[in-house]
Amino acid sequence: MERNGFMLADSHAHLEMNDFDRDRDDAIRRAESAGVNLIITVGTTLDECSKAVSIATTNKNVYAAIGIHPHEVKDIDAKTYEKLKQLSTADKVVAFGEIGLDFFRNHSPRDVQVKRFREQLELASDLGLPIIIHDRDAHTETLKMLEGWKGRQRGVVHCFSGDYRMAAKCLDMGFFISIPGAVTFGKSEKLQEVVRHIPITGILVETDAPYLTPHPHRGKRNEPAYVIHTARKIAEIKGVSLEELAGVTYQNTKSLFGIQ
Repeated sequence: MERNGFMLADSHAHLEMNDFDRDRDDAIRRAESAGVNLIITVGTTLDECSKAVSIATTNKNVYAAIGIHPHEVKDIDAKTYEKLKQLSTADKVVAFGEIGLDFFRNHSPRDVQVKRFREQLELASDLGLPIIIHDRDAHTETLKMLEGWKGRQRGVVHCFSGDYRMAAKCLDMGFFISIPGAVTFGKSEKLQEVVRHIPITGILVETDAPYLTPHPHRGKRNEPAYVIHTARKIAEIKGVSLEELAGVTYQNTKSLFGIQ
């Protein structure tokens, strides 16, 4: 893979998942060869958070986020938050997430999701970490929770699926909007409209690997190297060069997560 003359960030991937067990090191090298010099690998369960921290510790361009995904919050017990606090002390932990609400699949009961989301927001605030938000079919409830949150750090709404009105509210609250590979899909008019109207200074770019593989690789497992296709589509929509889009979103990612 030919190396680009600019730097890219994949603000949200899941390198800790089993999908990468057979070729994780190769996937990281492919990303570096493609100019992806910053990857945030995001835990969703306690075990995967531990694995994410380990991967970040042994790879210079990878950083970790820790938190319990709304699918998994039904399994939180008295020890979970203490273990997350311990993991947060690792040097390369830069965010708390992904946390939030998923009312599409409801793998955890909705009332449990709301309760645990509130608790994890407060824990993130106590730890001084920016948050990574998962929101699926819960736009109204997510906005309400974020509007009532008093955390000093802000964060990012990952894999954004709302409309421009929601995006504007999130930006006004100090959150970034993260755009996944779905923006390259032919039927993604709503997401493309959001991208068209929000400023580049409020955008992050992500793969959500191994999910949401962008065109032209749809049907394959997603990986951080493919973030360039998402960045290229966003640049096209915004009417700017790929180099400009890559540079601004790279700096946005570093700024949000406090990476020097």
